[in-house]
Amino acid sequence: MPGSVPPPSPTAVDDAAPSPVAVSGPAHLLRVTLLMAGSCLPILGAVLIAPVLPKMQDHFASVPGAKALVPLALTVPALALALLAPFAGVIVDRLGRKRLLIVATVLYSVFGTAPLWLDSLGAIIASRALVGVTEAAIMTCCTTLIADYYTGQRRVKYLALQTMCASASATVFFVLGGAAGSAGWRVPFWVYAVSLVLAPLMATALPNPAPRAAADEALAKAETRAGEEIRVGGETRAERETRRPFPWRQLAGICALTFFGAMVFYTVPVEMSYLLDDLGVENSGVIGLATAIASAATVGGAVTFARLRRSPDPMLPAVLAVCAVGFGVMFLAGNAPLLVIGAVVNCVGTGMLLPALLTSAMSRLAFEDRGRGTGLWMAAFFGGEFVCPLVLLAGESAVGSLAGAVGVLGLAATVVAAGLWAARRRVGAVDPRPLPEQLA
Repeated sequence: MPGSVPPPSPTAVDDAAPSPVAVSGPAHLLRVTLLMAGSCLPILGAVLIAPVLPKMQDHFASVPGAKALVPLALTVPALALALLAPFAGVIVDRLGRKRLLIVATVLYSVFGTAPLWLDSLGAIIASRALVGVTEAAIMTCCTTLIADYYTGQRRVKYLALQTMCASASATVFFVLGGAAGSAGWRVPFWVYAVSLVLAPLMATALPNPAPRAAADEALAKAETRAGEEIRVGGETRAERETRRPFPWRQLAGICALTFFGAMVFYTVPVEMSYLLDDLGVENSGVIGLATAIASAATVGGAVTFARLRRSPDPMLPAVLAVCAVGFGVMFLAGNAPLLVIGAVVNCVGTGMLLPALLTSAMSRLAFEDRGRGTGLWMAAFFGGEFVCPLVLLAGESAVGSLAGAVGVLGLAATVVAAGLWAARRRVGAVDPRPLPEQLA
């Protein structure tokens, strides 16, 4: 079970500082649109070709091991993203957010459209792994830039919006992939070329973030006015910054919780069709409608989180408890309507869970650490996504049914929620105050 999540260090939190970029006007709107569009590209890679996998299976039927290799073309980007996101974070901090984002967005198009010309299944899977490499860089850069550009309630708002866009785009890309796939299994890969439109816009519309948070600038000016450099414990502030260690301990707790949270988040999208099938629902239209309703609930949860204007850490136990209640209803459901109700309750919780975890992680990171920290968070999240079906499959084998495995995961979520609540009570870390609200 993930351990307790320590409160953010005061030096790493810049929520009280004003946003370093304009927060209104056409330039602001374009900037937000590009960051949200970039954040949707990894979702495009995850779901676009799902509808054409059977056609790919037929095309490569003569290839040894095709039955296992073709599905790998869908899942390998997520695995590559999980493994490489920490390294992408290090590069983000050293090379720069904007530069890496533009390069990765261009390469995303190159690798994403490669299956249009490749005839070898092995080469296609290799190109899909490279798509995952670029996704790791794109997602890390977009999330880091959101944290760089905005503070306080605005940061919460746009991180929640990132979740909403990702959830909504999954449904859109699934439909788009199915429609394009009717003309052939290669056709959906043309959609990856959209990143060639985004890259030049990102180059011109996204400003380079300031290398120092506004709060740090204010502190530095105050120290200068007080008389040269202030020494504390025999060291100047500059020397302390140079020796400032990366907040491994603070981030370890939230990353462990994120790994578990990703399994909670992806259970309904991955397993809903199988759960409905176990209840005798075989109509693909009904299954699609049920999944869409659950997806809409995820978006609703993200909207709710953004409107609550609360610090994320105190909310985590309650949010996980909502997810657990949804799993409990799904476990007990003896018919499709009750299963959908349970899925909706769960997805309202997961829609709040993802931005809460991400906002909590960002609040623990100073500017100089934000790329690495975001990369570690992404690795934890997509690692949890990758192992989610494997964990549920093992649970199904252990308890005898998929619904039972979902119930066990709900019980685990209850235990984690109780542990977080008890830990916060013990250390007295609960902060009921709302996040600072910025002027529009």
